Amino acid sequence: MTIRNPILRGFNPDPSIVRVGDDYYVATSTFEWFPGVQIHHSRDLANWRLVARPLRRPSQLDMRGNPDSCGVWAPDLSYADGRFHLIFTDVKRYGRTTVDGARGASLRDFHNYWVWCDRVDGDWSDPVHLNSSGFDPALFHDDDGRSWLLNMLWDHRPGPRRFAGIVAQEMDLRSGRLLGERRVIFEGTSLGFTEGPHLYKREGWYHLLVAEGGTERNHAVVMARSRSLFGPYEVHPDGPVLTARGRPEAPLQRAGHGDLVETPLGETWMTYLCGRPLPASDRCVLGRESAIQPMRWGADGWLRTLDSTGAPMAEVPVEVQADVAPVQEETEFTGSTLPEPFQWLRTPYPEQLFSLDARPGYLRLYGRETIGSHFTQSLVARRQQAFRYHAQTCVEFEPRHFQQAAGLICYYNSTKFYFLHLTADDCGERQIQVLAVTPQGEGSSLLTPPVPIGAGAVELRVEVDHEALRFGYRLAGALEWCWLPERFDASLLSDEATLPGLPNFTGTFVGMACQDMAGTGLPADFRYFHYVEQPAADALREAASERAEVLG
Repeated sequence: MTIRNPILRGFNPDPSIVRVGDDYYVATSTFEWFPGVQIHHSRDLANWRLVARPLRRPSQLDMRGNPDSCGVWAPDLSYADGRFHLIFTDVKRYGRTTVDGARGASLRDFHNYWVWCDRVDGDWSDPVHLNSSGFDPALFHDDDGRSWLLNMLWDHRPGPRRFAGIVAQEMDLRSGRLLGERRVIFEGTSLGFTEGPHLYKREGWYHLLVAEGGTERNHAVVMARSRSLFGPYEVHPDGPVLTARGRPEAPLQRAGHGDLVETPLGETWMTYLCGRPLPASDRCVLGRESAIQPMRWGADGWLRTLDSTGAPMAEVPVEVQADVAPVQEETEFTGSTLPEPFQWLRTPYPEQLFSLDARPGYLRLYGRETIGSHFTQSLVARRQQAFRYHAQTCVEFEPRHFQQAAGLICYYNSTKFYFLHLTADDCGERQIQVLAVTPQGEGSSLLTPPVPIGAGAVELRVEVDHEALRFGYRLAGALEWCWLPERFDASLLSDEATLPGLPNFTGTFVGMACQDMAGTGLPADFRYFHYVEQPAADALREAASERAEVLG
């Protein structure tokens, strides 16, 4: 029996893990998707279930206007004094400027906050602002009862350094007030991009774990230790503790940004982010996912992987049965709350986007701003978690003109998506077509030739097979699908395919959208949403085989 990594498939990056008694919890980043932060629970480290999205009130989080791949970065989950503590960054600006072609100032807004709750699935507190000096904040609770806030330090000034080291400052856990002055405790190694700090104390040593090398193929987990919290820190003699850099054949790439947890039996495990590239294009449409594996402490007091190679493990032998069944969701919108897999973008006011009560048995989306908006998009979607899947929905929508559109969407961000939608021509006659927005050249926008379609409900379908994506439709009740002739490149909905200078830290979603650029809020009613994956075991074996062939 094995844990088949990643344990959290699809867009679930920057894992932070904590154990409370026999319960394990992992918090992951959600960026511009609302509600903020995902927390999964497990009793055996193999099987995980979503139990909370704690940032769900307007008073806690409002991301309207946040750029793509900004919002909630790298939450840190800890437990102390009978409470859960969550530290996170809300990124409001991801800007950079150049002066005469050289590197200029890079002004960014990283606001770090603290919330707490007695129960992980309870109502978390309103946030307390801590600082804005950098991102990836984390709490360290020392054995003397004091707590310390860590974060990377951002240097916006022109020059070679942006990632200026890890800073520490004491924090009062009762008020969130920071005490004393911040101090740089670690400047990083030659890998650079020093971020994602976590601190642990073991046998009189302070062990500092950081992410380095950037979040692409050179990503790595690096460790250093000191007898004093403030350093100086001695770097691990073996180099990175865990990384896939230099291992292009490994099924798990981009391994880094880790965190440690100790089991009741004293075993140490590391959770970390990773990516699974498509075999042919080498692109990660699933975004950055979360994996886990056991580690060991050596006689010299340093942490290593079990085989001392530092390699991420695609499969981990365990004594429990891990659930590896493919997702087979057939969602009917019969309740008054949005089903668990779905999220929306940026706004803390979902009642402006959708309703499950306006027409019982349907998800009603109100036509809002364009799909490319950074403010109020009526878009509800779930993560793509496999290379092969199909999704379909049934929509009732009566557009009056070309500015109104509703349908099925495959979405990465505002610069890359495929939108199969119903709209109307200049005579008000319904038609169906695809809006393809892709990061090719300086950005590409394509509308496929419109196809007239009759009155009534319409079923929409997408089939994705690795890089290949196609759309189909049929009037509700019809037996055969009508497939559009166009074939689309699914790999463009990935971190690696991008316009210059933009952050790409999320992953592909599939779902439903409705826009009304006339500002009249015309609604679309969706009766169901199905998401069905190919069996995971088959997909894993075939992807590994294909990747081996591509690499020769």
